[in-house]
Amino acid sequence: MARLRKKACIALFLFTLFVFGTMMGLRTLKPSDGFSDLAPGLGLLPMIGGRMDRRSVSQDVVSSPGQVRAKVVLSNSGPEGTIFYDVHIFYSVWYGNPSMDGKYMHWDHVLVPHWDPKIAASYPKGRHMPPEDIGSSFYPELGPYSSRDPDVLESHMEQIGAAAAGVLVLSWYPPGLADDNGEPTEDLVPAVLDAAHRHNLKVAFHLQPYRGRSDHSVHDNIKYIIDRYGDHGAFYKFTSSTGNILPLFYIYDSYLTPPENWSDLLHPTGSHSLRGTAYDSVFIALIVEERHKHDILAGGFDGMYTYFASNGFSFGSSHQNWIAVKAFCDGNNLLFIPSAGPGYIDTAVRPWNNHNTRNRVNGRYYETALQAALNVRPEIVTITSFNEWHEGTQIERAVPKKTVTRLYLDYQPHQPEHYLELTRRWAEQFNKEKETWLM
Repeated sequence: MARLRKKACIALFLFTLFVFGTMMGLRTLKPSDGFSDLAPGLGLLPMIGGRMDRRSVSQDVVSSPGQVRAKVVLSNSGPEGTIFYDVHIFYSVWYGNPSMDGKYMHWDHVLVPHWDPKIAASYPKGRHMPPEDIGSSFYPELGPYSSRDPDVLESHMEQIGAAAAGVLVLSWYPPGLADDNGEPTEDLVPAVLDAAHRHNLKVAFHLQPYRGRSDHSVHDNIKYIIDRYGDHGAFYKFTSSTGNILPLFYIYDSYLTPPENWSDLLHPTGSHSLRGTAYDSVFIALIVEERHKHDILAGGFDGMYTYFASNGFSFGSSHQNWIAVKAFCDGNNLLFIPSAGPGYIDTAVRPWNNHNTRNRVNGRYYETALQAALNVRPEIVTITSFNEWHEGTQIERAVPKKTVTRLYLDYQPHQPEHYLELTRRWAEQFNKEKETWLM
């Protein structure tokens, strides 16, 4: 009898442990209170006033190369079927390895110290040592690759096409400039455009912050990109409300430049305005804090996107705020482009940032984010990301990996293609529902 009671107690304990574990996993699907989690500087962002009506809309038409419209569906050359040009996915080309580049780049990412020296002292310092130890909590199926490897580039285009995302949004720095952990990659742009074109994909540009970036330098950047790449068949263009077919640019960390400066570039009466010129485009700003929506409006932007894949990290990335942001955009003729991601974990490069980790829950987190995006009926959805391995937001194929010092996360019990397949399924659903919205 005592033995039976002991077995019953053990069974009850195991059941209780299972329920607790399940609840903790599902907790990651909900936003935190958010603002206490923001990185330093996000509370010091600038404010503004003024704007113009330049909303862009998609139309259901067939396009010629270089003149893609957001709702166009084009047959892919592969067996996966259609791809959708209103699904955009963020893409990085900053990775390097010894065989192609003479050294590792980004896979050997430094461990970023906390801004508070007292907290920083509690965490390890140094940098990762590839190939066994890389700056990511997941391990890529292709290994610590080089973005310059033609085979890698081809594989990436195949994977993006398999996910049905029609536009890759390329992180871009001007010639000679790079992020703090890499080297210049502007010379790679032609290869990316050519590879994308072979797979019926389009390329938009994600202008990154760099030392000295201003409205004047962005003016020069836009001219450079359009002059150099605007006629390429893979260069993404979007149909505006006036019927003009215009390039579309995402401006990361746009809040770093005061709105009154942006208005000089983006209002028709600005001192060096691009409006009405051969370089006119659709400009999308990043919304982090709630007040940024007013800054974006006053600065003359055409819309806003949320980028971050950590639900609750910021006002903009919190799914619960998207309906209100979309209503603001609708009322002011702006595009709202929500960004959905499969999860978030950047502790491999920011070991102190565990509170912003969002568990993938075998795809449930991603589906929750995608559904939240669909619920606001956007014209475009962005995916964060294809291959931002440092922040664990990638949908690129990953594999199980265990070394002497590391046990990497993986997509099991699913296959490496799991998040590509989820993206395709939701892209198809998005376009199916979109047809009913436009009726």
